[in-house]
Amino acid sequence: MEEANMLGFLKQFPAVSTEAWEAKILEDLKGADYERRLVWKTTDGITARPYYCAEHLEPLSHMGCLPAEPPFVRGKNTKSNDWLIRQDIDEPDIIKANALAVRAVKRGADAIGFHAGNISGLEDMKGLLQGIDPGRTAIHLNHGKDYPALFGMLMALAGTQSIKGSLNFDPLGYMLLYGKPYGNLDENMEQAAGLLDAAAEVASRYHVITVNGQHYHNAGAGIVQELAFALLHGNEYLVQLTDRGFSVDDITPFMQFKLAVGSNYFLEIAKLRAVRMLWSNIVAQYHPTKEESMQMTLQAESSMWNKSIYDPYVNLLRTTTEGMSAAIAGADSILLHPFDSTFKKADETSLRLARNQQAVLKHEAYFDKVIDPAAGSYYMETLTDSIAKAAWGIFTEADAAGGFIPAVEDGFIYNEIGKTCQRRDMDIAMRKQVFVGANQYPDNKERMLHKLQPTAKLTDIGGLRSYRGVQAFEALRLAVESHEAKGLGVPRVFLFTYGNLAMRKARAGFSTNFFGIAGYEVVEGAGYKNPAEGVRDAIAANASVVVLCSSDEEYAELVTAISELKQQAPETLVVVAGNPTAHTEPLNHAGTDLYIHLKTNALDTLAWFNDKLGIM
Repeated sequence: MEEANMLGFLKQFPAVSTEAWEAKILEDLKGADYERRLVWKTTDGITARPYYCAEHLEPLSHMGCLPAEPPFVRGKNTKSNDWLIRQDIDEPDIIKANALAVRAVKRGADAIGFHAGNISGLEDMKGLLQGIDPGRTAIHLNHGKDYPALFGMLMALAGTQSIKGSLNFDPLGYMLLYGKPYGNLDENMEQAAGLLDAAAEVASRYHVITVNGQHYHNAGAGIVQELAFALLHGNEYLVQLTDRGFSVDDITPFMQFKLAVGSNYFLEIAKLRAVRMLWSNIVAQYHPTKEESMQMTLQAESSMWNKSIYDPYVNLLRTTTEGMSAAIAGADSILLHPFDSTFKKADETSLRLARNQQAVLKHEAYFDKVIDPAAGSYYMETLTDSIAKAAWGIFTEADAAGGFIPAVEDGFIYNEIGKTCQRRDMDIAMRKQVFVGANQYPDNKERMLHKLQPTAKLTDIGGLRSYRGVQAFEALRLAVESHEAKGLGVPRVFLFTYGNLAMRKARAGFSTNFFGIAGYEVVEGAGYKNPAEGVRDAIAANASVVVLCSSDEEYAELVTAISELKQQAPETLVVVAGNPTAHTEPLNHAGTDLYIHLKTNALDTLAWFNDKLGIM
């Protein structure tokens, strides 16, 4: 269509003012609360409106910048959105790790993360990299005991080649995790200075300092806290190293940030855009002579906090959306953890699936072709700005109080993340935040106890505690499996469905889902018109729990049935699905033990059932 015709076409759709939109929304709400119905607030308090328009972009300072221009909200690429497909080989055995890595490189990995804990000399390093060209494949070294020595070996093998990759050298991250420095902090920083000198000497862009920002995410921090503390963490390296005579231009090209990406799709895209902008602003305060020094090298990896043991293939769906968010946001490299890493050591199949998720995003979905496709979106740009402002507020508060080290030593970081964890844990317990297969929509026939391997356990190591959001629910269900493995069986729940078809079906579905979370066996009754028939079938089912599923009004007709159940099977727990406040007094008097409904704390309630049924 010619431009003139296109403009004529657009004139048929006159602009609609914000006032007109608001008036129409209020009319359609018919008196319902606008804020409660349509305005969404994140865990961090970021407010998301039901719609955005061009006027919301006008006050945003970053609008108008191009890719590879400060403040780098749009990244540093100008020709494509390509990224490195990273795969970590968490295998300390050098021969086995090399075999896995060679296969991964042949099948699409551009970057390999190695467990370097057993590398003690040049021959070990040669064995680890046998068949892998460090000039083509980025080499990342984790779990190292002596990172300067590892870097020296790697450079000796690379020769004159320009290599890519990183050392997981992060003494501040160690301090965060363990609550104390790794040895002497001054010695750690002297070691960092030596690594910078060595990297500059070989003219390599290899990243010798890593800011492990994923630690905050995997400990349950909200997005705003994650960015604020990761930036505080990174800024501390700038403070320490500039005090030792380095310019910011000498430091930032050799630094890498690692951030986890969760499955809240748009928020995670905005988060990665925001962190680049904020880092650029921080580095600018150190007066760099090169714009490139203000760029962030960003390694994105899939969240561990939101992954589950039960229904583990859902983890594949989660990591796919996480990879999409990271790619759209312009991460330099992406690591997707294998779907089964919550309960076992990854095998060749799960490693291949994790690798191929990214290969599909690149080669079939073409996510590597368009730079910053979120740019210009009213919602995404506003969200990016909101996250950046909120994170900047926490960063400046902590920086003014002395920076990263006092924030760790005084417990500020731990306490702030702990408050967020309490809110998030309650949301999970109340099922306001849904984890498919774990606290909602479970497969109650699934068994995972026999698949667990010790390597999958997360432990409290004295500082920042990593955990997964649904661990508490999983513990309840694993206790039920353990009970079954001892020959004691699985608790049986009988659904006493009565009366109104729609209500009994709805409440039976709710109850099946509720008890399925703990792995209980659920048997649904025939749908009764005569309460005596329901009592008969409930007794015959030999159930540990009987759940009455009916309408609030009809529960009054089941008072006698409850009394009869309690007389014939006094050990049976009787539960009412719903909250029939007008009838609770006679229901309680008849012997009702508990009520379950949408406002029930599922975690505490299922723990109560396990306790009553002798499941430890």
